Amino acid sequence: MTPIRCTWANLANPLYLDYHDHEWGVPCHDERRLFEMLNLEGAQAGLSWQTILNKRASYSAAFDAWDAQKIAAYDACKVAALLADPGIVRNRLKVAAAIGNAQAYLRLRDECAGLDQFLWAYVDGKPIVNRWAAGERPARTALSDRISKDLVRRGFKFVGSTITYAYMQAIGLVDDHDLACFRHAAL
Repeated sequence: MTPIRCTWANLANPLYLDYHDHEWGVPCHDERRLFEMLNLEGAQAGLSWQTILNKRASYSAAFDAWDAQKIAAYDACKVAALLADPGIVRNRLKVAAAIGNAQAYLRLRDECAGLDQFLWAYVDGKPIVNRWAAGERPARTALSDRISKDLVRRGFKFVGSTITYAYMQAIGLVDDHDLACFRHAAL
C-alpha cells in the first residue's frame, strides 16, 4: 500500500520522493548540509524545486562538495567554469551569491559557531511542528521574515523571506508535512 504523502510530493520522480520521505522536515544540524541547502534554496528562486533537486549532484561536484572555505576563494576562472557548467543553473547572480554566501558563512562561523547554532537559536533548539491541512502551508512567516533580515544583514544573498521559509522546511526548523502525510506523525 502506498503511504499518504504531502500533496506537493511528486510521485513520478524518485529523487523528489526520497527527498520528501527522508530529508524534508527532518531536523538537520550538519553544517555542510545546512550550507548546501541554503544555497540550493537560493538557486531555486524563479524555478521549481524539482529542477534544483535533479541538479543536486552536479551542484555538489561543481561547488566542491559545498566546502565553504574553497567556495569563498573562487576566482574569475572558477566563476567562468561554473557559468559554463550545464549541470547547474548558470545564472551569474546565483553563482556570485553562492560565493558571497560562503564568505558570509565563514564570518558567521567565526562569530557564532555556524548555521546550526545561529538557526536553531531562533526556535530554542526544537523544531516548530505545524498542523497544516493540504494546501494551507504559508509561503513565509513572521519568523522567516526575521531570519531573512538577519541573514541579509550578515551578507547572505538569495535569502528573502519566502526562500528562507523553504529553507526552514528543508532543514527541519519547521515541520510542515500535511496532517495526512505519513511523515507528519513520524517526525
